[in-house]
Amino acid sequence: MKLSTYYSRKQLFVLLLGFLLSAGSSACQAQVDQKEVVHYTTKSPASGGTGKVYMGREIARVIGAGGGGWLDRSTRQEEENSLRAIDSMMLSPESVVADIGAGTGYYTFKIAPLLPKGKIYAIELQDEFVSELKKRRQELNLPQVEVVKSGTQSLNVPAASLDLAFMVDVYHELEYPQEMLQAIHKALKPDGKLLLMEYRAEDPKVAIRELHKMTAKQVQKELEANGFKLFQRKDFLPIQHFLMFEKSEKE
Repeated sequence: MKLSTYYSRKQLFVLLLGFLLSAGSSACQAQVDQKEVVHYTTKSPASGGTGKVYMGREIARVIGAGGGGWLDRSTRQEEENSLRAIDSMMLSPESVVADIGAGTGYYTFKIAPLLPKGKIYAIELQDEFVSELKKRRQELNLPQVEVVKSGTQSLNVPAASLDLAFMVDVYHELEYPQEMLQAIHKALKPDGKLLLMEYRAEDPKVAIRELHKMTAKQVQKELEANGFKLFQRKDFLPIQHFLMFEKSEKE
């Protein structure tokens, strides 16, 4: 039976107009929503860069497993004073910690003996490093170390479980920094902390490739946009920032 049996032409026109306006509004809203979830832009890659840009910073290419020897170099303690950095992490014997981008475990296996009643997650994306971490954990007989294979946007650890998460010269290489910061936020306890140690881009004497350094201002800008606020900044390390953050009240 024809619709005109029930509706006048004027009523049909009003119904059709309403439908078209509703569809157009939905399409516009979909475009807005799409723009809201696009966090990254692209450019021609610089030397050592990916061409992917987040908040004005080009993300650096990941140093592969072939760089493991450099992570374990004999001069690293002298160059970076890693033991003092560990002393400043405010750890207790019961702390639950995550070493994100653990690599060969340079920091993991120095921290683990300090946590006899706690745990340290050695979190790593690259399979070669995951295998090396598992091998070293077994050799050193450190049951408080748990090796975890992460995703590019996930930590794969329980929510609200961490007292401290830290990244040492890792954050600038994260393929999805915003998503990883959100994952870290969820994994931290309400009073948990996030520590970033990055080579100082403000200091031209720090002989590291530009995209593998960061300014404290850039670090703070990116973290504040993702639910963190600066808790502590220390400038005692020879060539790195020591920037500790806590969760902000706004999620």
